[in-house]
Amino acid sequence: MTLKLSTLSVVLGLGMGLPQIYGLAKPAAFAAAVRRFSRSVPWGVALMLLGTGWFLWNLSQESISDFAAYKTPMMAGFAAVGIGSCVYVQDFLAARGLAVVLLLLAKLMTDTGRPLLAATRWTWVIQTWAYVLVVAGIWLTVSPWRLRDVLNWATANEKRVRIGSAARLALGLFVAALGLLKF
Repeated sequence: MTLKLSTLSVVLGLGMGLPQIYGLAKPAAFAAAVRRFSRSVPWGVALMLLGTGWFLWNLSQESISDFAAYKTPMMAGFAAVGIGSCVYVQDFLAARGLAVVLLLLAKLMTDTGRPLLAATRWTWVIQTWAYVLVVAGIWLTVSPWRLRDVLNWATANEKRVRIGSAARLALGLFVAALGLLKF
């Protein structure tokens, strides 16, 4: 089963946009929740396990003939690293888990959009967003504490929360509209 770019765009757009309505409606509560995210162990465990499972699924789909004899031990090792991170590396686990998920989401976005690059220039919106996620994922992997700093800055006052939420809502609606109208 292959994912259509139109479906992915609608899901990404709504996934990005819908939480922003809460940010516009209740900026103080939204800001408080966002500030707690980077050190949240439950969010961290959920994201790290999601990322680990997603990575293992991607790896299981690959035909790595050079490493075929080692595929099972490699998958066990990667699973152990992902699960072990949830137990032994809980400081900024949510930022680390988010980094893994962002990198995997970027892979999905580029793989899904690549076949349509010649068909429509609007595909570049998804591809560009994917590469922004790659940079963000690498940045969070290298320095996960910076997520806390960025989130604190973005939620320092209600005006920033509203402007950020409005911008992310506009991006989400634009990407969803691309999925409905262009892909």
